[in-house]
Amino acid sequence: MSSFTAWGLREAYKNVEKLGDRLSKITNLIEWEPFRPILEEMYHNKTERGGRPNFDVILMLKVLLLQQWYGLSDLETEKQISDRISFMKFLGFPDSIPDSRTIWLFRERMAQTGKDESVWEELQRQLDFKGLQVKRGTIQDATFIEADPGGSKKPRRETARTRRSRDGTWAKKGEELHFGYKLHSKVDIDYGLIRSIESTTASVHDSRVDLSVEGEVVLRDKGYFGVKAKGNDFTMKRAAAGHPLSDLDKLRNRLISKLRFPGERQFAVIKRVFRSAHVMVTTIPRVHVKMVFTAFAFDLYQLCTLKNAEIVSK
Repeated sequence: MSSFTAWGLREAYKNVEKLGDRLSKITNLIEWEPFRPILEEMYHNKTERGGRPNFDVILMLKVLLLQQWYGLSDLETEKQISDRISFMKFLGFPDSIPDSRTIWLFRERMAQTGKDESVWEELQRQLDFKGLQVKRGTIQDATFIEADPGGSKKPRRETARTRRSRDGTWAKKGEELHFGYKLHSKVDIDYGLIRSIESTTASVHDSRVDLSVEGEVVLRDKGYFGVKAKGNDFTMKRAAAGHPLSDLDKLRNRLISKLRFPGERQFAVIKRVFRSAHVMVTTIPRVHVKMVFTAFAFDLYQLCTLKNAEIVSK
């Protein structure tokens, strides 16, 4: 990019900055360089034969975040970066822009190598360093992430696969049928940050996934009743045949429900703002990469909120 072009873009961006640019505020909330060695480990060498992209890995990391923040497909991400000056500013006004195929390959390599987990661990390390460790406890919950069932509009046998999703399964909640996957997450009570996630098929019951750790308070709804958590278990109780809830149990449930309420915000933002309630990818590893970056994107938004509230200063 010529110096004149770069100057022109920066001058044009000043008008956007006056109106408010949340991406600009997010840019300095975390340290980006610690992610570099993690991502560069995905490549065998620095040649094209080794599979290395022609773009900086930190730039590609930011591209995946933009994709999740704005609910964009790979092709639409490529177009929007070219069209939106705030996107280009967030990426550092790069000389060239990755095409949709490059974006797909980068995300696919993360799914194959499992480096998305290492990226998530580094984010959590940085949050702890800022003094945002889990203090009073956590909230665990789960939500459906829908996928395209293809031509099938009703569940078949459990092992059936559709032409659109290899790992997706059917699940029923109340009278509603869901096809696809499930995002399990753990949010800390004090700061509303997502601290742990797991991705499964839709048919996996919530209680089969325990994200708590020993010595940590975990609040859970009635769906987890009957399955002990690793942490200090505060699960809402459920009445059973011949065993109605006592007044004390009902009071306990109300208190837990009140404390759990902030945990619903993450799913509202992920689904309504980020538009990540539906995925087009077809396997658990690919879905998990999507969910890791969705949770990453949420935590940066929440970190921005905490910064504005002067709860975090670093």
